[in-house]
Formats: sequence, structure tokens, C-alpha cells
Amino acid sequence: MVSPVVTGYYRYTDIFFEWHQALPNPEDRSPLKAILAQDAFVHPDHPLHKEGAEGAELYLGTLQNFESRLLFSSAQVEYLRYWLHAMQLTKDLVPLPYSDCLLTESNLRHVSPVHFKTREELRTTLKQIEKNNKRLKGTNPTLNARRDIFERVRSLWAQQQGTWCALDFEAWDRDHTLLTEFGWSTVRWDGGSKIEGQGHLIVKEHRYYTNTFVSNNRDHFSFGKSEEVNKTTFKRRIQALVEDLKKSGPLFLIFHDNNQDIKYLKSKDVDVQLPDVVFLLPDVLPKDGVFVLDTSDLFAALEGEDGGNRRSLERTCRHLQIPTSHLHNAGNDAHYTMLALISMASGEPIDMQRERRWPNRTSTNSSVPNKPLNGAGVRVHFEPWEEDEDCSDQEGVCGPVVDMNRFKADSDDEMP
Repeated sequence: MVSPVVTGYYRYTDIFFEWHQALPNPEDRSPLKAILAQDAFVHPDHPLHKEGAEGAELYLGTLQNFESRLLFSSAQVEYLRYWLHAMQLTKDLVPLPYSDCLLTESNLRHVSPVHFKTREELRTTLKQIEKNNKRLKGTNPTLNARRDIFERVRSLWAQQQGTWCALDFEAWDRDHTLLTEFGWSTVRWDGGSKIEGQGHLIVKEHRYYTNTFVSNNRDHFSFGKSEEVNKTTFKRRIQALVEDLKKSGPLFLIFHDNNQDIKYLKSKDVDVQLPDVVFLLPDVLPKDGVFVLDTSDLFAALEGEDGGNRRSLERTCRHLQIPTSHLHNAGNDAHYTMLALISMASGEPIDMQRERRWPNRTSTNSSVPNKPLNGAGVRVHFEPWEEDEDCSDQEGVCGPVVDMNRFKADSDDEMP
């Protein structure tokens, strides 16, 4: 009988530290060790280097217990052993690592490629993975669930299929059942080309209901021309939009804190039929269906928030370095929600992305030195001037304002 070919992944540490030591022929150990050396691995002439790819490629996988591991694919390991033998660098075709070392799909929640330009980047990532795994031990299940969703979104977005649509409603702030605006922003792909669209509707009968506690920005749509329609047309247009979007494969509806917007979609004033809407994202890209995702959950995962707190859209965009203007316009909010989704979904795996955006800013890095990392969490520590929307850009660059008189007094007290 012909045995089926089993594919999967090997832990980087198993391949780098253990594989060459297990070879039966001692003469084959040095060539294998040399080809796996970190300096050689990141070199453009390395046999595993992909044409057009930036840096050396490995994979970052999430185990079922939510720990991360840097991985080689089984295809990479196979290629290395054949290449070494074809180049006559090894006497024999070196054997594969023990089968017990192979991680298959059942062992992993997610796997995604990562690239390293230098040996230092590779080493830093290995150290960061080890630290993060310690920090995440005993983590609140809420954060683990959010991190799981984050990686599923990245995986689905990378396939460039289906339709992604950010939606937002605005209601009168003194009666939230009275809808005043609707906005949308879409991304889909056709033959590899990215196609974007957006729009903004204003309810004619409700034009003169002005907000008391929230900005009145309905006439400041920044990404196109607003349309003023009556309530009947408003309802029909939204229904037609959703039905049309569902025709192009799976539809991913994107909200920022979706609870209220989902209620608006199902209300009598909109009445969109979503009998099969799913709030749990699939592991693999489906052929059809409607799926809901929330950028407030994605950002909570990225910053390491393990409680029930959710950032506002304005605060989320500020931390993601997305400039905003005229928020609380439904069209603008939908557009910024889409930009936030793209910023996170098109980035690196969650821990690498967090460290790139906010290096050395997790809660343990700003706490007591030498404190044990186990279970310490990965919450990003933001400074007050980063959180306060009234602070100027200059304060963000230079840090907090220091009372120099108090500083001088303290210094004088310390003088002998």
C-alpha cells in the first residue's frame, strides 16, 4: 500500500537545535547545521528564499492552548534535505525529523507566513514569542477568544475573496429609535484587483432633528456626495445594498461595536433579512454566507484588553495612526471603520504587530523590574497624552509637561 503524504509544520527550535544532532551519519550534521544557521537563512541566496519575497520566510502558528510557535513547513524541510543531497553536501538523503515532531492542522488554530530580513529580527521574534507565551498563561478567556478572532480575520482577509462591508447608522441622540443617517464602505476583489465603494444616505424627514450631546456632522461626508432620501427609499436602498453584496460570495459585515447597529438593521425602519447571519468566523473561507465582525473586538485583542472595555472609533483610529475628521457622520464612520479593519487585518500576526506599533509597551515592561512574566498579560501601556484627545501633537512627541519649579525644588532638597 502507498502511505498518504502527511504535511504540516515543525517547530523552529526542533529543526534548528535538534535535527542535525539526530542524524545517523555524523558527516551530514555540519552541512545541515550550516544551512540552518541564522545568518545563512536570511541571505537572499539561501535555497528557501522565494523570488520576489522580502526576507526569509517562516510560519507563525497558534497551538490549541493559544501558545505561539515559530515554524518551518514540512515542504521546506523536505526541500532542504533534497537540496543538500543534490548539491552533494550530504552523503545520504538525510532522514526527516521524528514524526512525533510534526504538527498537523488538528494541532494548530492558525498558521500564517512571517518574514525576516536580518538575523537580529529573527532572534528578537523568538525571544518575544517566548515572553508572550509566559505572559498569556492563565489569560482571561475573553482575550484568548479575541486573539483567535483577530488571526481568523487576518487569514480570511489575506485570501482577497468575498465582499467586506463596513456599515454605520446615526440616530437622533435624544431618541435612538429615530434614524437620521446610514453609511457604508465596501472592499471586494475582481481578478486580483481591489474594488472599493462607499456611500451616505440622509433621511429627509429627519433632517431637522439636531443632536444635543453628539456632533451634528451629517452634511460633512468626506468621501463622496451624500444622498437625501425619504424613509421608504432609505429602507429600500439598504435592503437592496445588502442583498446585492450577498451575491458575490461570502459577505463580511463590519461594525465598530456592533450591538446597536445590528438592532438598526433588524428594526422596522430598515428590516434587512439576515436569517443566517453568523457571529463566529469560520476557519476556512466559505463559498457564501453572512458573517459579522467587530473592529472594537479586533483592537481590544491587539492592545491586550482582557475585560469588557471597548475603545471608541475615534480612539481606535488615533492609536492605529489613522487621521479622522467629522466623526458621527455615518458615511465617514463607516469609512474609518473599514480603514481600521484593513490596518489590522493586513498587518503581521497579532503579537508581532503589537510590538511593531508599540515597542516595549506591554504592561510588564512598564512595571516593577524582574517581576515574573507568567500570567502578566500583554496589555499595551498608553501614556496619558496618547489617550487624551485634547492633547496637542507636540505633547505626544515630547511627553508630558513637567513642572520645572517643582523639579527645581526637589533638586534643591537633595543638595547636601
